[in-house]
Amino acid sequence: MAGATITVTDADFEEKVLKSNKPVLVDFWAAWCGPCRQIAPSLEAIAAEHDEIVVAKLNIDENPATAAKYGVMSIPTLNVYQGGEVAKTIVGAKPKAAIERDLEGFIG
Repeated sequence: MAGATITVTDADFEEKVLKSNKPVLVDFWAAWCGPCRQIAPSLEAIAAEHDEIVVAKLNIDENPATAAKYGVMSIPTLNVYQGGEVAKTIVGAKPKAAIERDLEGFIG
């Protein structure tokens, strides 16, 4: 499903993220978060350029249970899930190149 980000919710998080056969980068975001809007184009580009990772977005206002379960205290928080576990956490807005560096080992 390369080319676009997907939206995940509390209800389908396990199915779409934890059971995925690919690493999943989940962007914990909210509509009122300026830095979240700032990194959104970079995440869209990463989704389009790297089919070896799934890029998902979870709105914390609409889906507070998942954010609370994973201890997301500030946004944007990007968690990479692999094999049902958090493999990497990236906090804060960064340029696309910095996000891609942080994702080394997950993207080619």
